[in-house]
Formats: sequence, C-alpha cells, structure tokens
Amino acid sequence: MAYYIAIGSSDGVNTDLKFGEVEKFLIYKVEGTKYGLYEERDVADGCVMKCGDKNGCSGGGHGCGGGEEVAAKVTAIEDCRAVVCKKIGFQAQKQFEKRAISVFDIETTITDALDKIAGYYNKIDNNRSLRS
Repeated sequence: MAYYIAIGSSDGVNTDLKFGEVEKFLIYKVEGTKYGLYEERDVADGCVMKCGDKNGCSGGGHGCGGGEEVAAKVTAIEDCRAVVCKKIGFQAQKQFEKRAISVFDIETTITDALDKIAGYYNKIDNNRSLRS
C-alpha cells in the first residue's frame, strides 16, 4: 500500500526548514521501502513566518494569522502519512495528531529521513519486529 510523506526543504536535499517557513512541501510517494518524488505542493498563503519578524518565532501560533495559518498548512498535506521538517511547533503537532499524521522534526538529509521512515513503516505494516 502506497502512502505519502511531506518534507520541508529549501534545497531538495536536506530537511532544513521549520514548518512555519515552508512555502512548498516536497511530497514523496512510498511503497514498501522504495520512494520517489511525487509532487511539489505549494502551501504559501502570502505569509511565511521567519525568525526576526515581529511575531515569527514567538511561539503560540500568533505569527501571520496564528492557528488559521497552521490549520491551512496541515489541511494542505492531510493526505500524507507523515511530515518531516527541521522543527514543528506545538500548534502544528496537535493538528497532525488529530489527523493521525506522524511528525518527525529532525534536520538531516531527505534520503536519510526517508530511508529510516520507510523502513520503520514497512516493519509496522508487515507486522515485523522493530528490533531487527
């Protein structure tokens, strides 16, 4: 069974964007342990929170529309099984949790992230031990 993973990346190589900074998610289609880029999904709504802006990194979801912006981005990728970004704030994590979407906030290469996540889900989906 195929599924999708949304990645926040500025260069197509690393997971180096915070959730609030993402204007376009890279959507990867995963089947078993194999994956490939499926599409680039635009989620920019004219306001991208950045550190240094008046409300950008203040927390609490108050920058650029607050919870509404977070909800709109989450809705845009709600068909994904997981989302990977450098950092994902509390507001977004709660929204993903309500939709049973896994959150991975880690800064690494896209390949490394996808290898590990696809391997993990492959074991879960096939009822295999995670210890091997």
